Amino acid sequence: MLRTHTCGELRLSDINKQVTLSGWVQKSRDLGGMTFIDLRDRYGITQLAFNEDVDKDMNAQARSVSREFVIQVTGTVIERESKNKNNPTGEIEILVKEFKILNESVTPPFTIEDNTDGGDELRMKYRYLDLRRNEVRKNLELRHRMAIETRNYLDQLNFLEVETPVLIKSTPEGARDFVVPSRMNEGQFYALPQSPQTFKQLLMVGGFDRYYQIVKCFRDEDLRADRQPEFTQIDCEMSFVEQKDILDTFEGLVRHLFKAVKNIDMPNVPHMTYADAMKFYGNDKPDTRFEMKFVEMNKVVAGKNFKVFDEAELVVAICAKSAAEYTRKQLDELTEWVKRPQIGATGLVYARHNADGTIKSSVDKFYTEEDLKAWSVACGSQPGDLILVLAGSEEKTRKAMSELRLEMGTRLGLRDKTTFSALWVIDFPLLEWNDGDPNLLASLAGRWHAKHHPFTSPNPADFELLKTNPGAVRANAYDLVINGVEVGGGSIRIHNKELQAQMFDLLGFTKEEAQKQFGFLMNAFEFGAPPHGGLAFGFDRLCSLFGGSDSIRDFIAFPKNNSGRDVMIDSPSEISDEQLKELNILSTVEAK
Repeated sequence: MLRTHTCGELRLSDINKQVTLSGWVQKSRDLGGMTFIDLRDRYGITQLAFNEDVDKDMNAQARSVSREFVIQVTGTVIERESKNKNNPTGEIEILVKEFKILNESVTPPFTIEDNTDGGDELRMKYRYLDLRRNEVRKNLELRHRMAIETRNYLDQLNFLEVETPVLIKSTPEGARDFVVPSRMNEGQFYALPQSPQTFKQLLMVGGFDRYYQIVKCFRDEDLRADRQPEFTQIDCEMSFVEQKDILDTFEGLVRHLFKAVKNIDMPNVPHMTYADAMKFYGNDKPDTRFEMKFVEMNKVVAGKNFKVFDEAELVVAICAKSAAEYTRKQLDELTEWVKRPQIGATGLVYARHNADGTIKSSVDKFYTEEDLKAWSVACGSQPGDLILVLAGSEEKTRKAMSELRLEMGTRLGLRDKTTFSALWVIDFPLLEWNDGDPNLLASLAGRWHAKHHPFTSPNPADFELLKTNPGAVRANAYDLVINGVEVGGGSIRIHNKELQAQMFDLLGFTKEEAQKQFGFLMNAFEFGAPPHGGLAFGFDRLCSLFGGSDSIRDFIAFPKNNSGRDVMIDSPSEISDEQLKELNILSTVEAK
């Protein structure tokens, strides 16, 4: 070994020990007769002291090194005169007796510091340097800890970790697949899995009643901060269970992770129906760290000759506590904010509930003081509160108000990243009508689409509606939401061949198409498939939530950028015509 200790472990109790350390030069200070170097490795920083009186040549050599040189030193642990209480090793230093440069370094393109001067794209290009920074290292250590604790918890409950294939069959459901050409099977392709869904169901048929896997998945879809073309799931499945059993088991996992990793005792997780989530928060993953629920105002505001409200399909309000002191300039800015294309509102109406009890609005010429008091009663406002109102078509207005609610929560300091509020959202619609979702194949437009996936069981109470009103059928499905982030979701699965065939029919598959795509699963159901269900957590999202970041990229060792590119290795990239020929694919030249 080229070291006896790491750069983060020596303390006053190690005084007079002879040690050998290796690492990278963080920085150096030349004080003439003395040179000091901060030596860094994954575990911390230790100060090295070079004394000209001990070895003049070695002191000169130490002055010659620059940042990120890799060096090895041997010396004696001594007590520092000028202690650094902010560093765990700050009470000692190494009086160096032997010094060796293991490798030189060119000047890094950005500083390897907590507060670096490198932008995102530059740090992604030199990710191997970015990994040396404390912040990135701590993120990956957190990810490691969460993986270990996940395995510990599930192992104690007799879950078995099973690896499923990465080269699988492409299916026309869900997001777009990444496809891989097969050289040995001309004209045919594998797909990379969007999830191990069918394989974990087959494991249930095979009698492996408790399965999990921390697994890579792949989706060729538009990217944003919480998406990557390749991502990691905690994928789980159980047999002989009902919905409550799964919720209890994996609520337990999340509670275990909060306690083991963050020392937080998480309370029992409440349940909320999809219908209530949409009614009171405007989306299916509400941030419940704060209230500010929607209040439907159509009946309260109607009949006062204000056409915006009278003609609106939905008039909805929120009450922002202690925000009545917002200035006209702030309210005008907020109005412009909601009118941005990504929000989509046509305007904003507001009413101040003043400290003296009076209520003044931006539409006073249409509404009397008594009318505005009815607004206050409906919204539960108190002196000092601000009522904000949007109107328009129902879907668009709920979406806009959802964004406005989150924005007000942020502006009022109600979205503290050290506070965590979780809930289960249940009773989702089983099916959605696809009018042309850009993340789905064009061939799926104009037909029913499974909101979760085609193997999700309907709520038993709604089985009859499958024939008469498919859009009203609720799924036996559930999502876990924490701080407005969907961190996991799943469902009770269909384990009956006839019901699965009925589902495929609703989704527009012919019998031949269903057999071609999913015949292996349908056939397996003929051999005694047990009742089963499961869920998958977005492991990257869970890590970023625990780490207080808005981007999952911060918790992935080698992430892609927002264009799905790895700028460090320049991927994706073209391949040679020779490779294309072997794969029986036209080269770029031939295609033209």
